[in-house]
Amino acid sequence: MMTESNTGGATRSASWLSALRMAIALILLCGGLYPLLITTVGKVMFHHQAFGSMIIVDDTIVGSELVGQRFIAPEYFHGRPSAAEYDPFSVGGSNYAASNPDLKVRVAGDSGEIAKRESVAPTSIPADLLAASGSGIDPHISPESAILQAKRVANTRDMPIEKVNELIAQYTQGPTLGVFGQRRVHVLKLNLALDGKEWND
Repeated sequence: MMTESNTGGATRSASWLSALRMAIALILLCGGLYPLLITTVGKVMFHHQAFGSMIIVDDTIVGSELVGQRFIAPEYFHGRPSAAEYDPFSVGGSNYAASNPDLKVRVAGDSGEIAKRESVAPTSIPADLLAASGSGIDPHISPESAILQAKRVANTRDMPIEKVNELIAQYTQGPTLGVFGQRRVHVLKLNLALDGKEWND
């Protein structure tokens, strides 16, 4: 004959086993089957994006649509400054406030260098050439920043300025879905186009 104490113990044991079974089922479902399904669907339906949106030239990966690179040669367009040194494994901005003296020194130095390189007044430099993005690896610049550099690139390459401006216009993207973000130019793709390189994406 079961006592009230034994009945309570059996009930607690059954509840514990039921909770354990539910936990195991959820772990398998949410931690195994669901990620496997989503990963598989992503690889099949969005193959390019699932593998890093790589830009491939002559079977060689030269970059990603999502990660900026440092260009310093005068015949190329230059991107935004990077607080992360363009390292996709340590993304992030500098987190400097506008009043931070280190930021002011860095911006003053950069604006002087850019003004000299592009033969323009420091006050005419677009903000995105002076300010790092929140991610630190933004691969885009504004069309205004590209146009600012067009004369230097054209002169260095001995190309007509009109041809360089045509390429800038060709590689200028509008806001995503016509709403999100701003007009922008992908620096790596523009530089590849200048070199006459074709890529797979």
